Amino acid sequence: MNNNDKTTADQEFFIPDLCNVQAVLFLVLVAELLAFVLELADGSLQSFSWQSFSLTSLFVLWSFLLSAALLCQIRPRLTDWPLAKAASACYLLILAVVASTSIMGQWMLQGALAGAGDWSIDGWQLTTDILICGVLAGIILRYFYLTQQLRLNQRAELQARIQALQSRIRPHFLFNSMNIIASLIAVDQEAAETAVEDLAGLFRASLAEAQTEVTLADELELCRRYARIEQLRLGDRLNMDWQLDDAPHSLPIPSLTLQPLLENAIYHGIQQLPKGGVVTINAALSEDIVTLSVINPVMEHVPSDVDGNQLAQDNIHRRLQALYGPRASLTTKMVDGDHHAVIVYPVVGRVVELEKDSA
Repeated sequence: MNNNDKTTADQEFFIPDLCNVQAVLFLVLVAELLAFVLELADGSLQSFSWQSFSLTSLFVLWSFLLSAALLCQIRPRLTDWPLAKAASACYLLILAVVASTSIMGQWMLQGALAGAGDWSIDGWQLTTDILICGVLAGIILRYFYLTQQLRLNQRAELQARIQALQSRIRPHFLFNSMNIIASLIAVDQEAAETAVEDLAGLFRASLAEAQTEVTLADELELCRRYARIEQLRLGDRLNMDWQLDDAPHSLPIPSLTLQPLLENAIYHGIQQLPKGGVVTINAALSEDIVTLSVINPVMEHVPSDVDGNQLAQDNIHRRLQALYGPRASLTTKMVDGDHHAVIVYPVVGRVVELEKDSA
């Protein structure tokens, strides 16, 4: 992994950077508030003891700051770990810190009163400290995860809109479309009018208010509009095969998800082939899993805009996982000279029409 990839992974890790001053001050504030709540829960405001509060505050502060310091040190090493494994490691580390701090606190208190060699561990107190810590650590780690997912979702939505808008107003695409429309006006006004409507539909989808999800029918209509415009340019070189009978068109799908994959298939695949080829779009629903595939032939040993292609794919993958969780994915592979882009995501608990619409 290069430095840029490592930096990106570090920034997107669900545990925030706890090494900066702002994070430390926030932890101190939360620790003091927690100590105050624990002290009130142990008695009442009337019997509030500043001495007991000081000891509780010292224990909570040590637990918070030591856990933060250790998490800060191991955080770069955990960025490459699977989420469940990294979260478990962080959780167990926090429990270990609290257990050690609790034992050390008992040793200091009992040792000061009964002598350094005459003390024993209070198992009930240790268990209580670990249980309280376990609940709070679970809540905090869950909060960090949800915050990270929200941040990734917002970033992916923004990047998707920017990338889609840039794609729609790409000079070559726009100029080619306008030239095609101009040439059609004199010979086929109906085709020119349809091209104008398709182009307007693409701009409208890019400039519309952000929508988390649309129906599969809406996304497919956007794909058809784009394909019709490109077909005017590529002619018989571009052929579309819509295999959509295995999924109801009312299925939910993140907006601007399938269309960028179709654009990549045409731009990086069909356009590079002198004889063109067929782009196949397949949609299927099996139990609660939706599978969408975009398949296109590619020419071997022809360089393409890998960065732009990968940006769109990473964008879609992150949006799918942000909306549908770890079961959602976008994978790409080569099979017998064809490029396959496969989207998989669950629709558990979602109301869909089971009648299959005609393609």
